[in-house]
Amino acid sequence: MKIYHIPAAPPLYTNTFLLVGENGLAAAVDPAAGAQEYLRLLEQEGARLTHILLTHGHYDHVGAVEELQRKTGAKVWLAPQDACGGELFPFTTPDNAYADGEEIRVDTDLAFRVIATPGHSSGSVCLLCGGLLFSGDTLFAGDVGRTDLPGGSWDTLRESLKKLCAAVTENVQVLPGHEEFSTMDRERANNRYLQF
Repeated sequence: MKIYHIPAAPPLYTNTFLLVGENGLAAAVDPAAGAQEYLRLLEQEGARLTHILLTHGHYDHVGAVEELQRKTGAKVWLAPQDACGGELFPFTTPDNAYADGEEIRVDTDLAFRVIATPGHSSGSVCLLCGGLLFSGDTLFAGDVGRTDLPGGSWDTLRESLKKLCAAVTENVQVLPGHEEFSTMDRERANNRYLQF
């Protein structure tokens, strides 16, 4: 598996990712940069985009979804709670809804386990792929996502963080939706999030 980090434009610099499996099947996570960036890498790798996985539906995480879907035929996953339309949640037509705990297999060496983590938004999920945790805006390096937007809830996020600590049984690299990457050390994470 190969992974590419593709930051979106300022001022939000959303972290987006393209993962390519050993047989050339690929997934984009939160594609918010220009669609041409993903298409260029797909051509470079001789890969085919089959999955677009959204950690949540906020506008700064979905900017390239429709163009990529149109140009590649890739299927889009998004929790239905976040496919509600409007300025904050502009994408409304996912092909698939997430099921908590399901595995989404993209290629023989590329699969994601879905962990529902509402709180930043009602439909937020984290995606565990081997030793990588795509946390969207649920978890950042040393911080958590905001809860003051529509669909956000501090009490819900607190429960999601406890659930995340229980679900992730190994140390993982956290690849958040914004800011720098970090490592989720299970012992330290449990000590921190179980205090909330």
